[in-house]
Amino acid sequence: MLQCSSFCNQNPSYAPYSKLSSTSHDRYSLEFCWNSRNTLRVATEAEIKSLPHVSDKLPLSVYLTLAGGATERFAYFALTTPWQNYMQNPRTGNMIPGALNFGQSTATNVSNAFLLFSFLTSMGFALLSDLSFGRLKTLKIALVCYLAGCLVLLCTSLPSVLDRGGGVPGLGVAMVLVGLGVGGVKATFSPFLGDQYAQKPPMLDTRGENQVIVTSPVTLQYIYNLFYWVTNIASLSMIPSTFLEFELGFWTSYLLATTSLCVAIVLFFRGSPKLRELRPQGNILPEAWRVLRCATRSGFKLDHDRPAYQSEHLARHVSWDDNFVDEIRIGLLACRVFSYFVPFYLATKQMYNNLVAQAGQMERGGIPHDMIQFALYNFLAKHKVPFGPILRISLAFVFCSLAMAFAAVVQRLIYSIGPCNSHPLACPSSEGREPNDINVWIQTPTYCLLAIGEIIGFVTGSGYAYNKAPRGMRTIVQALVQLSACIASALGMAISPAAKDPYLVIMYACLAGAITVFAAVFWVFFRKWDRQDDDLNMQQEAEKPAISSSECLELARVG
Repeated sequence: MLQCSSFCNQNPSYAPYSKLSSTSHDRYSLEFCWNSRNTLRVATEAEIKSLPHVSDKLPLSVYLTLAGGATERFAYFALTTPWQNYMQNPRTGNMIPGALNFGQSTATNVSNAFLLFSFLTSMGFALLSDLSFGRLKTLKIALVCYLAGCLVLLCTSLPSVLDRGGGVPGLGVAMVLVGLGVGGVKATFSPFLGDQYAQKPPMLDTRGENQVIVTSPVTLQYIYNLFYWVTNIASLSMIPSTFLEFELGFWTSYLLATTSLCVAIVLFFRGSPKLRELRPQGNILPEAWRVLRCATRSGFKLDHDRPAYQSEHLARHVSWDDNFVDEIRIGLLACRVFSYFVPFYLATKQMYNNLVAQAGQMERGGIPHDMIQFALYNFLAKHKVPFGPILRISLAFVFCSLAMAFAAVVQRLIYSIGPCNSHPLACPSSEGREPNDINVWIQTPTYCLLAIGEIIGFVTGSGYAYNKAPRGMRTIVQALVQLSACIASALGMAISPAAKDPYLVIMYACLAGAITVFAAVFWVFFRKWDRQDDDLNMQQEAEKPAISSSECLELARVG
């Protein structure tokens, strides 16, 4: 009978590379090779095309990583939800909590600058992760920076420190440290979560009376669905954070965030022996650069980079193989897809600044206005969408466009109602205390539409980035995904002069129009890849070492 260690040695891409003890290594190998269900075997190509694809059972390390990610997201939402009020409004003399009195335009600009910085730092952490430290160690470094920033913000938001003028410099230092931490987490967490599931070939299984194919892409999509769901649950931290800000002061909100982040750090530091960590595969960037440079000399035809073509037509020996060229080609496809995410990110980031400010212009009915951003948002569970990834992303763009269009309608309604019409809280009759006479709950459809767009777009995007990235560059590709968000933040800064009354209707309408155009162009250019997505996934599986028929039979008999 084929032994597990023998099988995994002969097929190393299906066995986990781990820095863990040999016991832990064997445990993950056994998870793949020794399966108690005798029905499990490697599927044939005909079975892969004809039978439904389902997700695999998840190892404990996935749930532990999800718990750590949830507590980090809990901290992030608790920390950033009060920021717009903290920066925009004065400490006294207004019905809305405040501290630094920057005004809406400047506060929005600072918020976008923070997002821009955090996205830029992602690439540095990605290089550190893929080339040297590995994802877990890099993630730990990012979390320590993150915690330092939270502590600085907590201390400098105390009333006694604000009285001495420590709020602005404290916010600056905190944003740098938190930006480093968030950038590192964004670059490393998503691929690290995908690493917790050991990649396998498509397997035939019997569940109930039906035969199904257990595949890695579907399993990864399920994992990222779970992550988005726990992120929604974690965003509930906006409720206590908002009430703490309103009733006790901003420092209590930041204390909540700091405490939650400490829990995340404990989970990742103390739980690391149970987590699956892939060794960095070394610096493959020079090799990737040589492939791309070679392609540019032939009209960017990657097929001309293949060793056979180079040898036959150019009498040149190259150091890469066909599999590496295919990985680069598919990775470039993913990068092209994510280049269209700029307006998508620009729309979703409105939840953290301008839509919060919009709520402050309306009657709250006793509800803290920045709490509205999770009403319904947290009750939208994400199930598998039976469409290809390109169509799902296109639909995500459409929902974001509708959200911005509805936000423009709401802003127009605000401007049409007194007492201050197009200058809410800024007319003599208001005295900075009486908002326009319209209820804040009219914003709900905006957040509902944005939530649907995020659920479809971010979940699909995370799985697409992990599946299509070259195995040694997954963190780098994830950081390149953040480049779209970085550009969106830069655009947010550019349009920040329009992010004030009475220009907000035009701003939201322009965003809606831009996203609609991008959605149409994206669908036209990339829809063909939906038809080829299964072929691309099968091609990636084919690039792994082949399994002989005798090994398949033995694998089916194991257990």
